[in-house]
Amino acid sequence: MLNGIRVIEIEGLGPGPFAGMLLADLGADVIVIHRKGGAVTPGMPERSLLDRGKRSIALDLKDPDDLQTTKDLIATADALIEGFRPGVMEKLGLSPQTCHTLNPKLVYGRMTGWGQTGPLAHAAGHDLNYISLSGALWYGSAPGDVPQTPATLLGDIGGGAMYLVTGLLAGLLNARATGQGTVVDAAIYDGSAHMMNLLMSLRQTGNLSEARGHSLLDGPHWSRTYACADGGFVTVQCLEPKFYALFLDRMGLADDPEFQQQYDATRWPALTERLSALFARHPRDHWADLFLGTDACVAPVLSPAEAKAHPMNSTRQTWREIDGTLQAAPAPRFSATDWHPQPSPARGEHTDEILADLRSTKQT
Repeated sequence: MLNGIRVIEIEGLGPGPFAGMLLADLGADVIVIHRKGGAVTPGMPERSLLDRGKRSIALDLKDPDDLQTTKDLIATADALIEGFRPGVMEKLGLSPQTCHTLNPKLVYGRMTGWGQTGPLAHAAGHDLNYISLSGALWYGSAPGDVPQTPATLLGDIGGGAMYLVTGLLAGLLNARATGQGTVVDAAIYDGSAHMMNLLMSLRQTGNLSEARGHSLLDGPHWSRTYACADGGFVTVQCLEPKFYALFLDRMGLADDPEFQQQYDATRWPALTERLSALFARHPRDHWADLFLGTDACVAPVLSPAEAKAHPMNSTRQTWREIDGTLQAAPAPRFSATDWHPQPSPARGEHTDEILADLRSTKQT
């Protein structure tokens, strides 16, 4: 879908590389500028999954010749991704103003935690810090538990990378229509707060409480995760009455008067305890088999490896193992295209190729 779009990605951490991977998955020519002689980030592989489908050139942005090469690449690009703290790109001589002088149509994507402005703009932070201050972490636990979400998903990826990609694509459309580039200020703080708006719509009807465990989606016995006999878990979220009725029928509770008032919040704690005891009688897969293919809205909690082995994946092929690396295929899918796994480059693997392309471009 993005064939013909070139993106220059300045090596960074987390959400920036993820955004570049997503754009490469969609067909963009993503050139990642890896630090020349730079070490791999602790905990990350030599060939990162987040670099799949990209081309790599190794440059030292503090070297005048390499800086000029970077500017030459930016002049050929449609978009740029950088994830430094505010002011770093300016110190390197690659400010938005400089880059737009080189390339007026450039969509300049800036990925940060706190944003380009504000009292914390220059402060360090990570995924949990951004979503805790934005309000997005508040409902991330059962009542009485410490708020926690799966690492990176809500902040770095949901509130960060996905909003950066949205901003870049919108900027590309605008540049195509007007000939003018723009600066995309993608802050995890902003994006994770924006993701709250579906929940906030429940607040308009009084169905979202400040207290965890008292709202429409985190208080009821029919919107929970339950522990099973073998230490596994199942999720239940049968919001609509017709689905709730199917759930009760499968559980053998259709004629139990205590379960008939689905939305009576005063009954939720006691009914949660009863369901907890019922689910604890059998292992996870017993419940998974019982509800498989029904509209009762019950599903087992699977690890990524288990998700790959699940029958759902045999058709969708969402999870794949490629060269020993378990990874998810791109999303969304398009009717006119079929994704084929692309390798991740070694650092600087395409340096000579990219430099040759630049020389050829200058000669023409």
